[in-house]
Amino acid sequence: MFFLQINYIQLTKINDFLKDKKKFTTARSICPHKNVKRGKGHYHCQDCGKRLSIKEYYKFKKTEDVPLEQNLHFEKPSSDFYSESQIDYERKIRIGDSKALQDPVIKEKYERLKTLEKWFRDYESDFTAQKKTIDLLKSHGIGLTIDNVKYREIRELYLRYNKNHRHNYQNMVIIFLAIIWLEIKDTTNIRIDEFIKVSKDLGHKINKKMISNAMLKVKLTKRMLQEKKSIPELEKDIKEKIKVVFQKDVNSIPYEEVKQFFENVSDFEKKKISMQLVADKILNQISYKQIQSLNYKAFVAGLIYYIGQIFENRKIFTQSLIEKYTKFSSTTIRKKYHTLREFIGEPQEFQL
Repeated sequence: MFFLQINYIQLTKINDFLKDKKKFTTARSICPHKNVKRGKGHYHCQDCGKRLSIKEYYKFKKTEDVPLEQNLHFEKPSSDFYSESQIDYERKIRIGDSKALQDPVIKEKYERLKTLEKWFRDYESDFTAQKKTIDLLKSHGIGLTIDNVKYREIRELYLRYNKNHRHNYQNMVIIFLAIIWLEIKDTTNIRIDEFIKVSKDLGHKINKKMISNAMLKVKLTKRMLQEKKSIPELEKDIKEKIKVVFQKDVNSIPYEEVKQFFENVSDFEKKKISMQLVADKILNQISYKQIQSLNYKAFVAGLIYYIGQIFENRKIFTQSLIEKYTKFSSTTIRKKYHTLREFIGEPQEFQL
């Protein structure tokens, strides 16, 4: 009995101690820690006795310094989302845009951006933006040989590529410019660097590597769409291209450059016709294997010089004259001239 009384007294003391500790802990938890003194590396609250770290001390001090109203953030009702200041802000933007468009330079850039937006239409596009680009290139002297037939070919290839072979990440502006360059490169004296420069002036971001990759894709598409041709058909196509380029380059030489060798313009025109007939005879003697990997335009430059050496007066069509109007260097002209000598023989021995 005596031992039971002792245990009961001990349990009572323990219970009282736990209650006092709970009250003390609760008091410490709600203590604002206003009466704090600094110790060595820490702070002590003199009211509740809690030991505070430096971080905790400054946290309570910051909360104490800032009023309660500033710590609360109330969400604005959704009906006030578009405030009057927002409406005024948008109105000022519209007024600023309207004033900016009155500047001709800014208006030109704005129209250029509107044109670029049309490039992201799908294959059902009416080709208006693309036709405008072709007209702009012609105004810069590029693509003057694009007639109605070539225009239809460009349009058909572009729309077919856009419909069947386009990927989401592809820039169709580059594809379109590559199609144009493939159509005109064999019949123009314009170099690709000048073509890229004019395209940049029209607002298109393009460089040599981009257009080269695009041309590879377009060529692959062409091969997929076209039926395989026989060697005689391929030879005929190559020689037809050479004839077209030859006629263009010869006709680009003005009468004023060679008038000392002719009595009148009609004699000069007759000479150009005879040169085309000679070119036909030369091409008939050249096989497909000899011309399949040649640069057509450079080959034509050498062909003009070769034919010029066949005539009695060899000083009419000189290397410097051909270089001026074909845009190929004298070195390239001489190389192609020697290639023709290997194919056919000496020009003086050629029978007209």
